[in-house]
Amino acid sequence: MPANSYLNELLGDRKRILVTGGAGFIGGAVIRKLLKESTSKIFNIDKIGYASDLTSIDEVLKTKDYSDRYKFSKVDLSNSDETAKVINDSDPDLIMHLAAESHVDRSIQGPKDFINSNIFGTFNLLEATRKHYESLSNKRKHHFRFLHISTDEVFGSLGLKGFFSESTSYDPRSPYSASKASSDHLVRSWHHTYELPIVITNCSNNFGPWQFPEKLIPVAINKALALKSVPLYGDGENIRDWLYVDDHIDALFLAANKGKVGDSYCVGGYGEKKNIEILKIICRILDEIYPKHSPHKQLITKVEDRKGHDRRYAIDPSKIKNELGWKPKHQLEERLETTVKWYIKNKEWSQRLINRLKQRT
Repeated sequence: MPANSYLNELLGDRKRILVTGGAGFIGGAVIRKLLKESTSKIFNIDKIGYASDLTSIDEVLKTKDYSDRYKFSKVDLSNSDETAKVINDSDPDLIMHLAAESHVDRSIQGPKDFINSNIFGTFNLLEATRKHYESLSNKRKHHFRFLHISTDEVFGSLGLKGFFSESTSYDPRSPYSASKASSDHLVRSWHHTYELPIVITNCSNNFGPWQFPEKLIPVAINKALALKSVPLYGDGENIRDWLYVDDHIDALFLAANKGKVGDSYCVGGYGEKKNIEILKIICRILDEIYPKHSPHKQLITKVEDRKGHDRRYAIDPSKIKNELGWKPKHQLEERLETTVKWYIKNKEWSQRLINRLKQRT
């Protein structure tokens, strides 16, 4: 990638980038983009939990020698000593904090892991970052940033009208969203108290290749491919605003490098759909690919609703659009087709992770 690439220009003097949760779905996409489109040194830290997987990054690492630019460290942010050491050793100019437990159902079944990872982990990272920031020269302090990636679920549930925005009050409804709301408040308070230069993003539901197969869209694809029942919570009328992962990554780099210090940015994909509609679109795509098994929609099976299931999420991304020039490039149904075809092509990867998931449960 040429030194004058768009991403290099955007990063500017931020040449040492630390990504937490880089073995996750979104974190992996961040790492891959940095490897392919920048010349920065990249430090990937991840505790390698049940949903972690480095295959997507390994695929890029096979294409050329990145050993002088990329380093992976197995670090659990809930361990303050490990966290402090990796921050000190990597000496970052930009930290992109994506490490989190994120599956709502699991937070209902066992919230402790979410408290440890999302709250205590963020606290340890902030403390290590604060000490690092205070040690920097004035020049490096000027361009240092801490980007905290969060979720729209911290805002609670919407009715049939209205949108979440940066001024929406927090109203988390699940242990997961409460833990992320707590981490948001910690990050914001470290800015106000210690002048740590932070930016926060709150995104809508992501989808795309390499997503861990316990989430709605990969679950539906893999179940339908196996001609098994495709589970649908409750009446299927719950609405989510879907965001293709590549669009989200573009927004993150803009927010990290052009966002106003201390501000937050809501990132949505203009992709509102009922859950039942998402499943029917997936089934229709599969009907076109495997007509002898159609209609796949007959596999959709309603199951008991999730406890405290929020009715609707939808984001107004006007601020990031108007201030930073971001807007999603990809259409929902087009990228759903891309995603379905990717999972068909990568059945072995999915099955390996599904088997791992079964062993855990």
